[in-house]
Amino acid sequence: MNPIAIKHLAPIALAALLASCGGSGNDDNASDLIVDTNPNSCQVLASNGSSVTVGSGLAGDPAAPEAASGYRLGYKAKYSNSYMVVANTPLASKAGCEVLKAGGTAADAAVAVQAVLGLVEPQSSTIAGSAFMMYYDAKTQKITAYDGRETAPAAATGYYLVRQDQQTQGSATPVPSARRSGRSIGVPGVMRMLDLAHNEHGKLAWNKLFDEGINLADKGFLIPARLGGAISSNASSLALDANAMATYFHSDGTPRAAGETMTNAPYARTLRILADQGADALYTGELAKNIVAKAAQSVGDDPAKTPITPSLMTLQDLAAYQAKKREPVCSTYRGSYHVCTMAPPSSGGIAIAQALGILGNFNLGAYGPTNPSNEGGIPSVMGVHLVSEAERLAYADRDLYVADTDFVALPGKGVASMLSPDYLKLRASLISPDKSMGTASAGDFGTPAAGVGKSEEHGTTHLSIVDAYGNVVSMTSTVESSMGSFHMVDGFLLTNQLTDFSSQPVDGAGNAVANAVAGGKRPRSTMAPTLVFRGTQPGDFLMATGSPGGGTIIQYVLKTVVGALDWGLDAQQATSLVDFGASNSVTTNVDGANTTLDLTALVAGLKAKGHTVSTSAQSSGISTIMRVKKNGAMMLEGGVDPRREGIILGDGAM
Repeated sequence: MNPIAIKHLAPIALAALLASCGGSGNDDNASDLIVDTNPNSCQVLASNGSSVTVGSGLAGDPAAPEAASGYRLGYKAKYSNSYMVVANTPLASKAGCEVLKAGGTAADAAVAVQAVLGLVEPQSSTIAGSAFMMYYDAKTQKITAYDGRETAPAAATGYYLVRQDQQTQGSATPVPSARRSGRSIGVPGVMRMLDLAHNEHGKLAWNKLFDEGINLADKGFLIPARLGGAISSNASSLALDANAMATYFHSDGTPRAAGETMTNAPYARTLRILADQGADALYTGELAKNIVAKAAQSVGDDPAKTPITPSLMTLQDLAAYQAKKREPVCSTYRGSYHVCTMAPPSSGGIAIAQALGILGNFNLGAYGPTNPSNEGGIPSVMGVHLVSEAERLAYADRDLYVADTDFVALPGKGVASMLSPDYLKLRASLISPDKSMGTASAGDFGTPAAGVGKSEEHGTTHLSIVDAYGNVVSMTSTVESSMGSFHMVDGFLLTNQLTDFSSQPVDGAGNAVANAVAGGKRPRSTMAPTLVFRGTQPGDFLMATGSPGGGTIIQYVLKTVVGALDWGLDAQQATSLVDFGASNSVTTNVDGANTTLDLTALVAGLKAKGHTVSTSAQSSGISTIMRVKKNGAMMLEGGVDPRREGIILGDGAM
């Protein structure tokens, strides 16, 4: 990299444009932008060693769709000196990298990445969705947890997802289903979250962070394989929406396929409005009115005019939405690492911190994978056993106790009680080295009886970013299930995020469920963006990681953290390593996506310990950035999930 400080040398054209008028970046040091003038940065290396621009369509372009393989072999860790971005589509990684190259912060880059993801990965993310962000400010050495989770409309009650008339027992359920109805659509949060983070940590002008998304929407992009598959598999539900049909289907009704060039003019217009008017444009004015009207749609646009139960969202719900800053869930692991992750309404952060606290009572380092140079290797039987048992215990607490703490308090003294070393040592004592517990009971904090609330989560994406200033973003963003609620307006999809609530407010015994629907409440999530530091406090950054994967996010993230911290895997090995783990059920998951690995002995060993093993292929999307010493210098080391289409970009071609 060849960085320059703008106060000493005229900036490159892009940096001058980005740092000029407009936007609300909080930078009293805008004259000190670190701009990278290396023309090869943010590019990839072709097999012949030449640099290739992402999205160019030339040989070696990673944005050129390939047939979905399920697992891409041969990935090795990538290295850069100063900045790096990892996202689950190449075009999104490029958008973020170009912002970093122009002197932007990780907060600036996250805005650009999200704008592109909503276009090229709508099956996983949307600008009308939700997200959690962990942000590390290198200057202050402070970690902030940003909450951009959706909320339920003010009119929603505990029966919002199961009764068309919430007040009437026996009322018909929402149609065509809770998900496809307007009842699944939450008040979006991601843009106000990004605006909050950008105001506090951005250096570049807000109004220029959408340029890459606008350009792609206007001029077109090649449909990625995963998007092509999502369009096809969701065709019948998308068919009820004229906007979705116009965007994702040909005039004859056939779905657009991977490899075709697709534009999205309404999306480009929306991004221009957001760029010019700020994030509030999504919550007031024309865009807000359109969102409310779309969510209130009562019949489909299909010839049969299929009935659709409308949302009860109002313009006031949108205008009143607030992104929040939460206290991160932080713990010390083995006295050597400071691990910080997301607070409620995420359950993922507490579960990961609990699982690590439980595992700290075992010599996990003795049970690493074999031959880690081969795609991370094959996990050991005891390694999988201990991790999955710790997860069962953590999921048990998660299912019973964790919800939006603005509405339902955590048990005891809250996070302090749930992460108490004495409590976690007691939980660890429940693990037998020889026999799986099958399912675990939640811990007893002396609280009144409560109902266990289970919910499923699906379509999500994750990005990890480190900028040239040392700031770090770990952010997980979601539309919930693939293509969300299938309602589309102004070029973007609306989520079905409210189905992350428990469908009933009480269990069979009449006990209140913590994760029940309520007006203004945020549904529980498993998203767990995570930061790790050497030592017992922030300052010496080691790792940013996270993953999509719905309810199994906890398993994917924990595997990656354990792989790096306990088993000494590099960023790519920890990411590529076979996914494994368990929710609070008798089934232990062992990802069979990499069919070149022989998992027979692992599965047999787990069954001998009483595990019921599933080897179904899983679809995580882990992205990992670590700061490591290489060749005598501190460098950034990146890993991208081989199960998705993402790439790593940074200073210098990679």
